[in-house]
Parts: sequence; C-alpha cells; structure tokens
Amino acid sequence: MSEENVIKEINHPIYDLIVKDEVIKNYVTIQNEALQALGYTEHSFAHVGIVTERVKYILDTLDYSDHEIDLGKSAAYLHDIGNIVNRSSHSQSGGVMAFQLLHDLKLDSQDIAHIAMAIGNHDEGNGFPVNAMTAALIIADKSDVRRSRVQEKEQGKFDIHDRVNYAVTETLLKINQEKTGIKLKMTIDNRYCAVGEFFEIFMDRMLLCRRSATKLNLEFHLIINEQSLM
Repeated sequence: MSEENVIKEINHPIYDLIVKDEVIKNYVTIQNEALQALGYTEHSFAHVGIVTERVKYILDTLDYSDHEIDLGKSAAYLHDIGNIVNRSSHSQSGGVMAFQLLHDLKLDSQDIAHIAMAIGNHDEGNGFPVNAMTAALIIADKSDVRRSRVQEKEQGKFDIHDRVNYAVTETLLKINQEKTGIKLKMTIDNRYCAVGEFFEIFMDRMLLCRRSATKLNLEFHLIINEQSLM
C-alpha cells in the first residue's frame, strides 16, 4: 500500500469502518432490490459511490476538514438505507437506522448525530441543508442523473423518471476556481425526454440544490444542452 493510500485510510476511519461492515452492505443491496421492485431507478452501490465521491469533492474543494469529509462520505454511503422500510419518508427511516448501526460500531455520539442528521435531511420532500455536510449530500445525491440508473430493460415500459435518466448522456458537477459557484451541467438527448419533462420531476430537487449551494456560500447554476436554466 502506498503512503498516499495509508494517509487516506487514516484520515477517513469512520467511512472505512462503515464500508467494511457486512450488515450495512446487505442493507444497501436490499434497499435497491425493494426500489427495483417498485420501478425506481438504481440506488445501489453505483449510486452510493457517485454520491460519496461528489460529497468528498465538494467538501474537499471548499477546504473542510478531513473529519468533516469522513462524516460526509459516511452519510453518503448510508443515505438511502431507509428504503428498506419504505420509500416514503426513507430519509427519516434511514437516519434512525443509521443511529443504531453506528451506535453498534461504537462511534462517537456527536459523529453519529451529524451523520444521522444529514441522512434525515437529504430528501427534497422535507429535507433542509442544516449544515455544510448535509448541503453537500443533497447536491451530490440530486445531481446523479444518468442513463445507467435506469433499471427497467424495456423502453416501452419507461415511466417519466426512466425517460429523464435515460435521456441524460453526460453530467458534470463543478465548483469554479474562485469557489463562488457550483454548476451542474447535463446533456439531454431530446429523442427520449424534453427539457420540460426534466423540470416536471426535478424542479423541487434543483431548488433544494440551490438552497444547499447557498448554505455552502456558492451560487448554483444548472446548464442543460449548453443553456443556462438556473
């Protein structure tokens, strides 16, 4: 193992502990199985991995501490486990589940509280960017729109969520060099989805992203097919 990898492992011990836990791995797998049965897009390890990396990118770029990044990555890995209980109010269910799981791992109570708080506030239905870590999680989660998230194999059975995700061929999340703005840039194939359909299901999510960016002292910009829409 290289010196760089050793340092990374030491700096993010909570995340490293969580991703090695077999119970948590099972929960991540099973919650996606439930969502697939309901016809939802992919919420398994690919989604979890992208959200985790984007949380790390946001917090690291904005010079948050290694410990805050560790907590943010941990929340990202766990953020959808509440889908095991039900899709409805899954963020709150996930927060409660995280409390118990992290308590069993004997984590510090303040760290548990911050991770659970981020999970419990990440959904657009009733979430709010209560702190920087939660704001980063919200943006990372809502920006994961891509063709490979579609789990339905037959295009004739696509619902609007499938069509929108399938239409997105490229996504870029980028903080500017001055650290004053964050842009979500997407390319949408209009053969599968009109831009209006994107906003039909993503408007609330994009508004929450803008609110989250404000919490991070950033301006949020949404660009679709080279057109600035927010």
